[in-house]
Amino acid sequence: MNQPLAYVNPQAKIAPNVVIEPFVTIDKNVIIEEGTWIGPNVTIMEGARIGKNCKIFPGAVISAIPQDLKFGGEDTIVRIGNNTTIREYVTINRGTKASYETVIGDNCLLMGYVHIAHDCVVGNNVIMGGYSALAGHIYLDDWAILGGVVAVHQFVHIGAHAFIGGGSGVSKDVPPYTKAAREPLSYVGVNSIGLRRRGFSSEMINYIQDIYRIIFVRGYNVSKAVRMIETEMPATPERDEILSFIANSSRGIMKGLTKRKSSD
Repeated sequence: MNQPLAYVNPQAKIAPNVVIEPFVTIDKNVIIEEGTWIGPNVTIMEGARIGKNCKIFPGAVISAIPQDLKFGGEDTIVRIGNNTTIREYVTINRGTKASYETVIGDNCLLMGYVHIAHDCVVGNNVIMGGYSALAGHIYLDDWAILGGVVAVHQFVHIGAHAFIGGGSGVSKDVPPYTKAAREPLSYVGVNSIGLRRRGFSSEMINYIQDIYRIIFVRGYNVSKAVRMIETEMPATPERDEILSFIANSSRGIMKGLTKRKSSD
């Protein structure tokens, strides 16, 4: 920790075995827990709370003030969990008075040039591809994956185990277990590969696919699809999670599967 070419504010609370490389700047009101590595030229500003065994690569800026004209200088924070990797030039802004914090969970991978704006909540085991960006007030649930250059509109909710194809613009909520791509963003299937990797049985994956065929493939409106699922599909935690997500969606869910028009 005794790196003479780094600046660490005397009021920062740094665990003894944190590694701080040259040309790092760490402001006051910062807490960094055991085993974390802070690479060269990282800037950690006031209000950062960084967990154990994280890796923060060169050029990252953690806990800068929000890029929100309504921000009035209130005392807010960024909270980062354990074992999270933050690659080169990632920027994470702290919260506003809307929630007073921006939260990143455990075991996340934020690839190069990712941006996470104020008041976002990113769950555990999330992967964000390079150059992807979250506007303010976004919820990204556990195990979600964003491909590179994905742009997510403010107040969007992306469900657990969802996969967003690279280069997508996300302006509607994306339910759990799904894959989303195309323009405008649409349902393109269930994230079966990801679910298998995480221990979901083939039977459960098929069951989730049956639910989403009703919602996205058969052409029903969402209200009718939900009623059919409630009456026809046996109750499981996965079914109830999907129904709860839809019921609580504030922006509405993404479009259903549509066939591309032939060039003929």
